[in-house]
Amino acid sequence: MEKRRPPCPPGAPRWVAMFHQPAQDSWTVGAQSPDRAPVLYAVADMTHTVRARGEEVTVALWGPEDGAWHLFDAPAAPAPAPPADGPAPAVAEPAKLAERMTDRRHQVLMAGLGKAGLYDLSAEDGEAVRTMADLLDEPTVRRVAHWLSVAAGAR
Repeated sequence: MEKRRPPCPPGAPRWVAMFHQPAQDSWTVGAQSPDRAPVLYAVADMTHTVRARGEEVTVALWGPEDGAWHLFDAPAAPAPAPPADGPAPAVAEPAKLAERMTDRRHQVLMAGLGKAGLYDLSAEDGEAVRTMADLLDEPTVRRVAHWLSVAAGAR
């Protein structure tokens, strides 16, 4: 099956990962951020989840280049980690989980801001988003993101 070129995201150029949904033959934004690293992290995590369900994944990575949108090659899926020679240290796991959850909360907040039309964030705005991601729990972050998307629809 031939895949169409993914549509260019709206707004100012930033890093955006778009996922193809074959059932609807549509593209949806999966992650967005002014920085590339959080988007690539989210792509890896989402790709892993979708493949765990036994589904194929098609990802398009849009980003800024010379002040305009550019479609980059989608990142290759990370190779599965080799099996460890015994159980992982118990101390490392909670720290990794906390970092992962903070990254998820950050992505949810950035998606909510994007839906509200706020793409061009200053350094102060970025720090405020990071602080909220650190301090708020997952349900609260999702609620704030929901408020932002509802407010964007009311305009």
